[in-house]
Amino acid sequence: MLHSKTSAQATPDFLRRLQKSLKHGDRLWNAGIAALATLVLVLVFSIGAMLWVSSEAARKQFGLGFVLPTAEYAWNPVTENFQAWPFIYGTMVTSLFALVVAVPVSLGVAIFLAELSPAWLRGPLGWMVELLAAIPSVIYGLWGIYVFLPAFVRPLGVLLEALGSVPGLQLIFAGPMPESGSSLLAASIVLAIMITPTITAITRDVLLAISADQREASLALGATRAETILRVLVPYGGSGILGAIVLGLGRALGETMAVTMVIGNSLMGSYSILQPGYSMASVVASQFLEATEELHVTALLEVGLVLFAITLFLNIIARWLVSRIDRRNSQAAGA
Repeated sequence: MLHSKTSAQATPDFLRRLQKSLKHGDRLWNAGIAALATLVLVLVFSIGAMLWVSSEAARKQFGLGFVLPTAEYAWNPVTENFQAWPFIYGTMVTSLFALVVAVPVSLGVAIFLAELSPAWLRGPLGWMVELLAAIPSVIYGLWGIYVFLPAFVRPLGVLLEALGSVPGLQLIFAGPMPESGSSLLAASIVLAIMITPTITAITRDVLLAISADQREASLALGATRAETILRVLVPYGGSGILGAIVLGLGRALGETMAVTMVIGNSLMGSYSILQPGYSMASVVASQFLEATEELHVTALLEVGLVLFAITLFLNIIARWLVSRIDRRNSQAAGA
């Protein structure tokens, strides 16, 4: 009886010591979260390492000339001559043009939803915006081919061809646009439509998260509604808005199916946004299954490596900008 009583007392003591050492589960929880965060880093570096190792043959063959602009485009699987500059140019032009179109529209819709919309409209309109963000990219591509290109892009391209006669713009707006409307311009506008819901939804949530005290203080000092939004709310939520823009840019850089369906997929190469072209994602998607020679495969993998590096670099820069905005807001609040 004494032995069993001693064992019964020892067990709770052991459990209490174990709980105390683990801080009632906090240490296990923290270790699990840290492991998951480390797994993300390992995944990112493993993807980069795989692309680096797999593209070794192309890197040795072409060196830095693979990514540098040249007088003539060169991507010829028959002669095994590969140069990725036209795809880099196509990706950057379509993504940046999409941001130029999408950011003002997204900010306007987000401000309306968060600050100006009546309550009965805010819910349904916000739900429609989120629904647009969830539509698969192939649906955007099909809609672009059969509806958007003939009804909008082609007439817009005819108008923009006139800019080709303006000094300094001949290179960018050189025409004529193909009858189908497939071009860098088409890919840019479709990308703008695709990333607008993402930027809008996040920006709306950022504005709604700002304390009502900020609005009331600004209005109490005599600011108008517009001044409160543009001079108080937008700067205060600048880091979150910038994060939304970066997410939209990330989708634009990596978008594959919709871009492949409307960009024209031409290897001729042109700086004009009215002409067909390729993006880095679209050329990999279009040619990878058809690539049979080792150099062709490794060249496509190096294109993927370049896209990975550009995306990583832009996200690092964006993270730095967000931290600067946060620091500036903290200093302003402390003052």
